[in-house]
Amino acid sequence: MSEIAQLFFSVLPFAGFVYLLIFRKISLIKTSLATLALTTVLVVFFWQIIPGQIIVSYAKGFFVALDIFIIIGGAIFFLEILKRFGVIESVSFYLESFSGDFRIQVILLAWFLENFIEGTAGFGTPSAVVAPLLVGLGIEPLTAAVLSLLGNSTSVVFGAAGAPIRIGFSGLDISGVPYYAALINMIGMIVPLFMLWAVVEHHQERKKLFIEAVPFALWSGFIFVFSSFLVVPLGQEFPSIIGAVVGLAIVFLTTKLGIFVPKNIYRTRSVVNLKPKLSLLKTVLPYFLLITFLILGKLFLSGVFLKMPFGVNHSVNLFNPGFAFIVAGLIIAVWWLWALRRIQKQPKNFILKSFGFSFKQAAGPFLVIIAMSSMVQLMINSGNNYSGLESLINIIARVFETEFLPFLAPLAGAFGSFLTGSATISNLLFGGFLAQAASGLSMPQSIILALILVGGAAGNMIALADMLAAETVVGLKHREREILGRIFLPCLIYVVFAGILGFMAVRLF
Repeated sequence: MSEIAQLFFSVLPFAGFVYLLIFRKISLIKTSLATLALTTVLVVFFWQIIPGQIIVSYAKGFFVALDIFIIIGGAIFFLEILKRFGVIESVSFYLESFSGDFRIQVILLAWFLENFIEGTAGFGTPSAVVAPLLVGLGIEPLTAAVLSLLGNSTSVVFGAAGAPIRIGFSGLDISGVPYYAALINMIGMIVPLFMLWAVVEHHQERKKLFIEAVPFALWSGFIFVFSSFLVVPLGQEFPSIIGAVVGLAIVFLTTKLGIFVPKNIYRTRSVVNLKPKLSLLKTVLPYFLLITFLILGKLFLSGVFLKMPFGVNHSVNLFNPGFAFIVAGLIIAVWWLWALRRIQKQPKNFILKSFGFSFKQAAGPFLVIIAMSSMVQLMINSGNNYSGLESLINIIARVFETEFLPFLAPLAGAFGSFLTGSATISNLLFGGFLAQAASGLSMPQSIILALILVGGAAGNMIALADMLAAETVVGLKHREREILGRIFLPCLIYVVFAGILGFMAVRLF
């Protein structure tokens, strides 16, 4: 087989994926399964892969997906419990009532609350939860969708309890990746500026309203990314969660002291005195429990090596954040049902129903990640063959062996998130061959993987799936072009700056 033919067949799965998803508009699940089938055919008939390697690849894909299935299912269960008992509404109330300034309220919701939800649940949940809350503030639906998508970006680097790194780069050396990702992701501090402009851009005094609140926006952006960076040594599960909590606490304090607060209060409606469903203590208790269980799991649970038939070996990490979500959710549900005597008002089996709903919602991402992870494993293991050809990953990697790799990595990450709606799946798609390209160029692999991560976070702003979800929850239809028009430039700025920082990091480190 000629080199051109080898390259053609190597990139064919990616081309097929884009064609089916974008041009044929086939669902992500069906597209992923079709791409896996195509990859299997290629490695069997053209690469003549050793048959046992197919079993190994599929098994590895299943175990990687099972990990994320537990995380997503547990996170959705936790959020379902919080919604049922009014915790999310109470969080919104306390954030809204903290300041009368509309600009501050928006940043508190679309930045800090979304960052926390992304850190705990991810996978499009932040936009779906926060967009309706923004409409409740008095923001028109299109702008609410834009704001919620802008907010679902920076914290995506560490995603749902570290899933983009833990799952997205499964099988790769991730030592140093969280550190470099958090360092490069400091550029995310500019996102609240984009939010601020989106809030005031149609106002007659937009320049004045924007400039007044720039210090607060930059301070809010900085304190989150800096707090997240400081938490990295604890593990990739914590930066988005603890960074949001610590950042919000500090912003509360500085705002109370009048630091970085706009001189003039900008209101869009009269203040209505409403009472929250829960006290502040009951509102923060579930999150305190969650963080406690995450820390305990990280400290005391280790991995188990599984050796199975057909040469399938897999290291299982007993610390799965999904279990922390489930335990915290169960404790809150049982305690509140007893303490608040609400057992008569709730369906007796509502906990089981919440479980069922949560893991049913997780089934879609589970199938997608099985397919994509298995495809990547097939590409890696295709070098074990009877044809004498290099693996698909090695062949593709040579194309990216250029000094511009630090610019290409965040672009690839952003493109992957745009297509799939998930930085985790984007990392599964591109992590392997870009890491291989980095090795071929003697560039630090950890920096290149970090750049894919940061690019994926930026691309999450314009993720097709998240865009549709945000539209749906605010009651819009077919406004994707307008939304994209308002978000594309912020996304591009984010990616370009990430590439510049990556180029510098490669030379410094």
